[in-house]
Amino acid sequence: MKAIITVIGKDTVGILAKVSTICAEYQANVIDVTQTVLEDMFAMIMLVEISRLSADLGVLRETLEKMGAENNLQIHVMHEDVFNTMHHV
Repeated sequence: MKAIITVIGKDTVGILAKVSTICAEYQANVIDVTQTVLEDMFAMIMLVEISRLSADLGVLRETLEKMGAENNLQIHVMHEDVFNTMHHV
């Protein structure tokens, strides 16, 4: 099982490190990541393996969203099944 994590906000040092550290704490393995900086805006999409999560996906989501709020970032976590359903034609 996988999840998609998106992060958007003003670029600052350490955003990728903060997100990936939380993922590691919950045993979410980062499979792929793409990021870009548009002027001073940071945008990232991360694909993580969640088969071995040490807590419920909702707990990981809440932790990332809390960290995002503390750092003026919009962070969203979506299970791959939800993502695939939303983008099914």
